[in-house]
Amino acid sequence: MALRPLHDRVLVKRLDTAEAVVGSIIIPDSAKEKPQQGEVVAAGSGKLLETGKRVELDVKTGDKILFGKYSGSEVKIDGAEYLILREDEILAVIG
Repeated sequence: MALRPLHDRVLVKRLDTAEAVVGSIIIPDSAKEKPQQGEVVAAGSGKLLETGKRVELDVKTGDKILFGKYSGSEVKIDGAEYLILREDEILAVIG
């Protein structure tokens, strides 16, 4: 894939969370919450300030992150689902 996010945006692939089965209730995929963890697949070059200086991103490709439930824009590329976030929508880096 040759996709590079612009400026302070990052391309994230959601991480599947382990699902514990209790009892015999089956919850359909449409009723499940989407995971709020992901892995950075690609990152932009950084935020451009009014002075013309570019500030690098705090995250890099391969970082595992936490983000808000309704953050970003969902996109589908080559059959896979991704999320494009601004750096300020990222809540934390895991590990």
